[in-house]
Amino acid sequence: MSQVQNLTILGATGTIGENTLRVVALHPQRFNVVALTAGSQLEKLVTQCLRHTPRYAVVLDEASAVRLRSLLAQAGSSTTVLFGVEALEHVSSMPEVDVVMAAIVGAAGLRPAMAAARAGKRVLLANKETLVMAGRLFMQAVAEGGAELLPIDSEHNAIFQALPRDFRGDLAACGVRRILLTASGGPFRTTPLSDLPHVTPDQACAHPNWVMGRKISVDSATMMNKGLEVIEARWLFNALPEQIEVLIHPQSVIHSMVDYLDGSVIAQLGNPDMRTPIAYALGFPERIEAGVSALDLIGRGLTFEAPDYARFPCLKLAFAALEQGGMLPAVLNAANEVAVALYLAGAIGYGQIAPSIEHALDHALAGEPGALDDVIEADAQARRDTAAYLGPRAA
Repeated sequence: MSQVQNLTILGATGTIGENTLRVVALHPQRFNVVALTAGSQLEKLVTQCLRHTPRYAVVLDEASAVRLRSLLAQAGSSTTVLFGVEALEHVSSMPEVDVVMAAIVGAAGLRPAMAAARAGKRVLLANKETLVMAGRLFMQAVAEGGAELLPIDSEHNAIFQALPRDFRGDLAACGVRRILLTASGGPFRTTPLSDLPHVTPDQACAHPNWVMGRKISVDSATMMNKGLEVIEARWLFNALPEQIEVLIHPQSVIHSMVDYLDGSVIAQLGNPDMRTPIAYALGFPERIEAGVSALDLIGRGLTFEAPDYARFPCLKLAFAALEQGGMLPAVLNAANEVAVALYLAGAIGYGQIAPSIEHALDHALAGEPGALDDVIEADAQARRDTAAYLGPRAA
């Protein structure tokens, strides 16, 4: 694309948002930042606004908006400050916006991502919960709005790169046998099982390969992160559960693979740096500079292992939720968010995360969501149930 692309970044102060702005800064003639949004990191958002001069900055609540307006005024910025979910939806669907980076962590990113899809934007999807909670509804919105959906997760982006350029949602027509999602195995891949109930949040967040936020780091340790990616892959690539497999690849050099019927396996390799998938999606179908160093494979070994469900029960729960469908993926995600938040706060132990999610799935209502409000209600109910279940068990 040669013309300037107008960009909204949802979740600008997170890891994905920051890396997106780093890539954008390499191509000032190609991208124009229209809106940046953030949760609580206001000082960082101010710095970003001064550097990229967006028209809008959006925060979650009025108190944050008042403080942000003051900080920006003191700095001499003319950026307009908005707040609330409706403001997030507005900057995601404005006519002048071409591209929306959907990188708000958690269920809060669902509505603005949906707004971008309905408005026919190029949606760069980094928010897992959008497809996990409302995959069928979101893909309907993409189709009806004429949106273009490009995945940002390194694994899904790798699959996207390994599929034919003209892929239109039919794996069989492309001769695909399996999608192989790779996983590092996180910090506890070789930890004795007897030690796992006692691992601390700091240990869980010490990922061996990637620099990520604390919540997603815990999800990587439990492999719930990979379970959510399995559910995402089902919707992104119109795959059946049995067409998706997970391989543990500790080196995080191969980001995922596609296995074809003729015996070919096409893999995407690269250094573990999120700027690579971000740049691929921003520039698609062209490849643009990402600022990432070239991969050096000399002397490096690449190994693979099957995931152990005794070590990673959250992955097994995610496959079960996908196979049963309906509201269960949303329940899985909500229960996990509650449990991980309590774990990071020191209220429960690591070993309580998976049982609390299993409890939520066992007590969830069946049925397909008919609208987004159904998903949000299932999410809220699962959060209440999980909090009630874990309350008496909290340390």
